Amino acid sequence: MPAQPAEATISEITDLITFDTTSRDSNLPLIDHVVDRLKAAGIESQRVPNAEGTKANLLATLPAADGSTTGGIVLSGHTDVVPVDGQDWSSEPFTSQIRDGKLYARGSADMKSFIGVILAKLPELTAAKLKEPIHLAFSYDEEVGCVGAIDLVDTITEAGLAPRGCIVGEPSSMRVVRGHKSMNVFRVDFHGVAAHSSLTPEGVNSIAYAAEFVTFVHAVAAEFRTEGPFDENYVVPFTTVTANTISGGIAVNTIPAEASVQFEFRSLGSVDREALVERFRAEAARLERMMRAENDSARVEFTVEAAAPGCETPADADIVSQAGQWGGVVSDDKVTYGTEAGLFSNAGIPTVVCGPGDIAQAHAPDEFIELEQIAACEAFIGNLITDLSAGTKHSTEGE
Repeated sequence: MPAQPAEATISEITDLITFDTTSRDSNLPLIDHVVDRLKAAGIESQRVPNAEGTKANLLATLPAADGSTTGGIVLSGHTDVVPVDGQDWSSEPFTSQIRDGKLYARGSADMKSFIGVILAKLPELTAAKLKEPIHLAFSYDEEVGCVGAIDLVDTITEAGLAPRGCIVGEPSSMRVVRGHKSMNVFRVDFHGVAAHSSLTPEGVNSIAYAAEFVTFVHAVAAEFRTEGPFDENYVVPFTTVTANTISGGIAVNTIPAEASVQFEFRSLGSVDREALVERFRAEAARLERMMRAENDSARVEFTVEAAAPGCETPADADIVSQAGQWGGVVSDDKVTYGTEAGLFSNAGIPTVVCGPGDIAQAHAPDEFIELEQIAACEAFIGNLITDLSAGTKHSTEGE
């Protein structure tokens, strides 16, 4: 019979799921709940709010037995979930339901089960005589571009915590994933000039220029697909570029004054992200010059809506082998989806993704996680606690 998670763990996960933390809404009720759970275990925590005060990250450090708060391992997870709008669910999305060895609910896989396991392990964490600290880092707005984790990682850095490694508990089926692509989202707004469709010289057709930009986007995509660079550890072994939304126009007999395009790229670590962004900026600027040649009032706006770096942790990094020792399945595979791992990695913290559940179930209607995956995560966190409390202090040399 597959391993089953503890009732206390299921209870923690169930409590977290009841909070509707869809990214467009506040996560503060959930953060308050986690603060209370930590406080009950004698653990102080720090909120890192957004500018509006409507959302917050949470950072907590369990110090080593000697009182040290520097070094150690970060356990990282995001608190937000994607919407359920328009999805056909067999059960209430924000009420967990167990059927056939699976726990169904929004956020069950992505990624409240990982956080729930950590909360259930608080008695073990606080009882352990840690050789080095464990840092808990829970973020907001990961699903809309890893927004909250930027300030969260900055807070960790500014506090001088200097973790020697980080585990991001995104659903990886408990595989130890050391690489993923960057995630970059853009919006380009074309402001033309309206006119009656019978008087085309008097207008500037924003849709026509938006379409030309989309053609450019997909020409760049074809370039990466045929010319590389390539990394065969990815399912899609090249940088992907795609335009995914377009809107514009008000009537078939009116030259459209407004059109907007959203596009994204997900790049390999070997691709210069900034240089690639500049290619798209340059094309937008070229089209703006053409539009203004028709009418000087026309313009183009280029906006970066979200950007998160990729992660490329070396195969010989200590955090990779240790995650394997704790129970993760070490693999050379890399994932195409983005996570907050790149932000930790960019801050000089060697990072891997290793968490319960399958990304294939994330974001989907009837999202679920297999109970044995939760049990595997319990074992992983338990082994981590044992290793950091019973072994010798780890060196950071070579990292």
